[in-house]
This record gives sequence, structure tokens and C-alpha cells, in this order.
Amino acid sequence: MKTGSTSGSAKAASWPPGRRAGRGTRAPSTPGRRPRCFGRAVEERPGARADMRIARITYEILRPVPIGELEVTTSVLRSGRGTEVVEAALAPAGGAPVMLARALRIRVAEEPVPAVVPAAVLPPPGEVGVTPFFPVPWETGYHSSVETRFTEGAFVEAGPGTCWMRMRVPLVAGEEVRPLDRVLVAADSGNGISAVMDFGRFVFVNGDLTVHLHRHPVGEWVCVEARTSVDAAGIGLADSRLHDEKGPIGRGAQSLFVAGR
Repeated sequence: MKTGSTSGSAKAASWPPGRRAGRGTRAPSTPGRRPRCFGRAVEERPGARADMRIARITYEILRPVPIGELEVTTSVLRSGRGTEVVEAALAPAGGAPVMLARALRIRVAEEPVPAVVPAAVLPPPGEVGVTPFFPVPWETGYHSSVETRFTEGAFVEAGPGTCWMRMRVPLVAGEEVRPLDRVLVAADSGNGISAVMDFGRFVFVNGDLTVHLHRHPVGEWVCVEARTSVDAAGIGLADSRLHDEKGPIGRGAQSLFVAGR
């Protein structure tokens, strides 16, 4: 699956010329086309079974994603009656992959089984005010593509954070937002929501992202309840509980590279 050429966005401006952050394949699009979400590529690939859905997906961010024509390819690594493992690769045309993802899909039960999940415990987004993003020197980017409402913490406060998020623009221009799009976009924000380091003094970027889902979200809002831990060796972990307005839906985890600027 190919996408057309893209034009640079303000979000890309923080990376070297011709590059953009790895999350660009998951974050909402600004004007112009963006690479398709790996989750969508796995779920909607030719021949994909309609009776399965993604229960876990892990992204490996190999290098910054170039701005230009990109190609997403998928392959089935294991196929069984109840589960399958699918790998997706993102690469510039004719080039080496810049990002990989491996997804576990599980067959949906033909007959419902007893649901055992906690009830909703967080204040709904309608009861929380809009929280501003931390100051950035551009007008359009990730911060303007997602509405955020914190019930705990804030982008400008160090420590744990709990934030409702709603996409303002489609992941792919001109296409309807899928429930899986909403949760993967939100889950990639765990380290920013629960930042424990000073943005001005340290970098703490994730080299991967793993999302486990026992169900996909219902409605426009996804909540990320995140905590970050950092070892003196410069290795961190952002651990996130994921919710929608009905209750918990899964977890996200990001391995962090932490260093002084």
C-alpha cells in the first residue's frame, strides 16, 4: 500500500530537514497525505479475516520517518484457527524499513462469553475543562490535531497524568476515523502526559510502543492514565492504562531513551 508524497508540517520542523517523528504514522494528519496507520494496514489488508481483531500491537521505531512517498507492506507470520500474527513494515520507496509493527489478532467469539471488566472510574470528559498544550513555536501540529482534557496533572506539570483525548482531524485526510485509530493515537502520548523530566533540559523519546486491547473504544474520547519511571542509567518506561467513557479498554507501554540536551 503506497501513499502520495507529503509536504512538511510544523510538527516535522523539530526534526532534521526531510524527516519527521516516528509517531507521524499514528498521529492525526495535518493537510496533505500521511502514511496509513499500521493498525489499519493490518486490519484492512487484502484477505484479512473479518472475525479477528487486534489484541496487541508493538511498534519498533528504527529511525525518523522521511517526508515523501512511503510504502506499507504486510505479511502473515503465523495463522491459526484462533490467533494470527501479522507484521507490517514502513519504508521509503526502494529503501530499508524505518518502522516495523507486529500485531496479534484474536478471533472474536461466535457466542458472547461473560464480560469481566471494571466499571468506569474516571470523571467523564464532559465534566473536565480543556487543557492547553505546553508552549511550542508553531501553530499547527500534533497539539492542534488532538483535544486534551486532564483529570490529573497537565502537560506543564511533572509527574503522573490522566488525560482524555479526542482527535480533531482524520488520521488519513478524507477518510473516516476508526476506533483503532483513536486509541493508537492516544496511547502514543503516554510519555508526554506523564513527563517527569524538564523538556528544556532532557530528551525522553520512546523507541517503541506496545498497546494491549481487550476491546476497542466506543465514542470519540480515549483516556490515557500514565505514569513514567526513569532509571539513573537513562532508561525509562511510560506505563499507561487506557479507557473510554464506558471503562478500561487496555494498556500501553513505551520504552524511553533519556538524556540531557
